[in-house]
Amino acid sequence: MKRTHLPLNALRVFDAAARHLSFTRAADELAVTPAAVGQQIRALEDVLGVVLFRRTSKGLELTPEGCAGLDPLREGFLRFEESVEAMQAGQASDRYTIATPREFYAEWLAPRLAVFQAGTPGVQYILAPDEHADFTEANLDLAIRLVDGPGELEGVQLAPAMRVTVAAPQYRDAWIDWPGMALPDGVNPCIRAGSPGQALASALAGMGRTILPLALAEGSIARGSLTALTDPEPAQRAYWLLAPTPQWRSKKVRALVAYLGEA
Repeated sequence: MKRTHLPLNALRVFDAAARHLSFTRAADELAVTPAAVGQQIRALEDVLGVVLFRRTSKGLELTPEGCAGLDPLREGFLRFEESVEAMQAGQASDRYTIATPREFYAEWLAPRLAVFQAGTPGVQYILAPDEHADFTEANLDLAIRLVDGPGELEGVQLAPAMRVTVAAPQYRDAWIDWPGMALPDGVNPCIRAGSPGQALASALAGMGRTILPLALAEGSIARGSLTALTDPEPAQRAYWLLAPTPQWRSKKVRALVAYLGEA
């Protein structure tokens, strides 16, 4: 029989029924009804052209044909488990690979990750420089991106979508621009930065004022390195913690997501 035609679900049901010699107990293990177990067994018997179980006065018992296939089947399931473990080895439970903007890591993530690290000794953190890297190619667990939503990925918003105009206490009367953050109409910036991190560094140096995500600027405001020139206002984009569904469902990722989502 071709691999594409293997009735894997029915074989899993057969294995459970053979171990318990009871459709009812097999149904309990598989969280289905006894009728569903019986239907799967009959369908498997039809596909194979053999009878796998017979009912006797003592209960259910395997036929010789059923017994003949049981050990190879269980060996096959064991190899499936080994295969899954091998594929998951690249996503080790004691290692996180996170792509994050450098400036957001320095201003927001690092202090919070330090607290999480204290409660998870022995865990290694690999920080990728490109938050837009491909998850598969870079073997990423998570990425943090300044976006307007998760798109096709799973995600949680790490901070409110707010922005604020800031400058150093002593600053040049000029504007600093960066992609994705529109300046007031008619403003000609003196610096066109390539990222919010470069805009932040320019503002800290007193080279002008700029509009930054509040999550990126609030640490510098609290330290007195920057002054908020306006009240925070709603923004379209925010920092999101993102991952494809397989990574998002892993136990280690769920733990970090839960922590950062509340931090």
